[in-house]
Amino acid sequence: MSSAHSAAMPSRSLVTLSTDRLIEFLDTIGIGVLRYGLVLLLLMWGAAKFGAFEAEAIRPLVENSPLVSWMYGVFGLRGTAALFGGFEVTAGVLIATRRWFPRVSGYASLAASGMFLVTLSFLITTPNVFAPTSPWGGFLMKDIILLGAALYTSAEALRVPRNGIA
Repeated sequence: MSSAHSAAMPSRSLVTLSTDRLIEFLDTIGIGVLRYGLVLLLLMWGAAKFGAFEAEAIRPLVENSPLVSWMYGVFGLRGTAALFGGFEVTAGVLIATRRWFPRVSGYASLAASGMFLVTLSFLITTPNVFAPTSPWGGFLMKDIILLGAALYTSAEALRVPRNGIA
């Protein structure tokens, strides 16, 4: 290979370095989108649960679930929805603390994972959930992705050494 040709071609190490930096950048952006997208959705959906409309909207899911239907008898329709909303908002706020409190964030993501498992159970307990006219099948299936986001952000945050330096 001539020296003119090799001068025009970047060295393999320069290409590798650029690729490594790109991958690191994509990883940082990806985890940020996962974490703070999850936070945004938890805050939005959690806040909505304090309204009568959303409390009524989730009724068919909750009342058919052996895991959470008992809550209506104890807390009523609005109280149950408010408890769900409070859990979601709290989880969202705590997940957002990753920069300062990675372990708190990690455990909050883990708690959100549990919540998504409960909501995914509605796919089994809600009658006709996959009927063509049902609004529930697709609405609940998105929780598969949210479960993955919560699990991944939990692992990422809990992986930070206890001294908190990430």
